[in-house]
Amino acid sequence: MADEEVQEQLRRRAAFLREMGLDYGLVQRRPIAAAGPGAPGSPRPGSAAASSPAGRSLPEARRDAADPAAELRRIQEDIGDCRRCRLCEQRHTVVFGVGNPHARVMFVGEGPGAEEDARGEPFVGRAGQLLTDIITKGMGLRRSETYIANIVKCRPPGNREPLPDEVDTCLPFLEAQIQAIHPEVIVGLGKTAVQALLGSPVQITKVRGQWTNFRGIPLLPTFHPSYLLRNPAAKKDVWADIQQVMSRLGLAVRGRV
Repeated sequence: MADEEVQEQLRRRAAFLREMGLDYGLVQRRPIAAAGPGAPGSPRPGSAAASSPAGRSLPEARRDAADPAAELRRIQEDIGDCRRCRLCEQRHTVVFGVGNPHARVMFVGEGPGAEEDARGEPFVGRAGQLLTDIITKGMGLRRSETYIANIVKCRPPGNREPLPDEVDTCLPFLEAQIQAIHPEVIVGLGKTAVQALLGSPVQITKVRGQWTNFRGIPLLPTFHPSYLLRNPAAKKDVWADIQQVMSRLGLAVRGRV
């Protein structure tokens, strides 16, 4: 990578962290933690992360014989023009999910908003732009290297929280997506997503930043980007959480906070 491109990435990261309310010093690249081989945050031997400087990009994770992309297409076909719950009555589009079928990190939110319902893609409104900034400017990844989905696939009227029976109806499709992708890390965005994945009520202020798991896959709860738009001071907490995710994936932080 050319020095000019590296410097531009560092400038974008510095600007992003200032937007997150953080103090950023441009320093030499360094890993978050010196993890030994096989440690939770260390790249797998022979992976692209192990061979590239500072684990710059997310390689495809090891897979079994199944084809994740084909399995995702099958799940989407099963959903079809879904009429399984009341959310179908006012929605325009079933918002399935988007990203790399081989993603190592998966972001799970609550449900589509108005712009997502119109475009058929999750996280494309104001909250989605903030999530994209977290991925691209904060983590230094392309959005397309990750996978992004929601607990429910149809927009709840007025952007209300999905009701328990709506979550119960739609959750099996998300579970199937997670099984097909089998990411190394799931980031749960907000209370609704986290409690649906864990199957029990949570207080997001108490569980954010604390590792748990979903069927053996490490799960890190954090605040939803829409919460950050209303409460900018919480951006520091989310950045701390994202650094944990980067450490688990063997990525590097190119600065200090």
